[in-house]
Amino acid sequence: MVDVFSGRFLTNKDGHVVDPEEALQNKVVGLYFSAAWCSLCREFTPVLCDFYGALVEEAPSPAPFEIVFISSDRSSEEMSDYMQDMHGDWLALPFHDPLKHELKKKYNITAIPKLIIVKQTGEVITDKGRKHIRERGLNCFRNWVEGADVFENFCT
Repeated sequence: MVDVFSGRFLTNKDGHVVDPEEALQNKVVGLYFSAAWCSLCREFTPVLCDFYGALVEEAPSPAPFEIVFISSDRSSEEMSDYMQDMHGDWLALPFHDPLKHELKKKYNITAIPKLIIVKQTGEVITDKGRKHIRERGLNCFRNWVEGADVFENFCT
């Protein structure tokens, strides 16, 4: 995933710049295509927050997982408000970065919300991340880790 974001930067919920090479190294990455105006997104985002929190923020040993939000909002203000109001403490591609259009095309995003789970190379592990979380909860992460070739001890 580092290669996909090479030469770019990501931001966190507070708007601080984050180096993708450091933040995404050796992690399973969820690319979350979403927008504030989308009712299905607003319904799923709290579920994703709980999932992320349980794996990363509240776990005694944080899982090798990170989310990168790719916005379909209408403005940078709308994106920022959505992140502040509803998102977990995950990362985002800046609103004006043209890479978001390339990523939507690369991963064939035709509707949102969409959670694509990818390996470090950007290769898709599953394009059904949202469905997996809803159906299996935290248990789906073990399958993602196995598919990602991330070698780390992880127990749910």
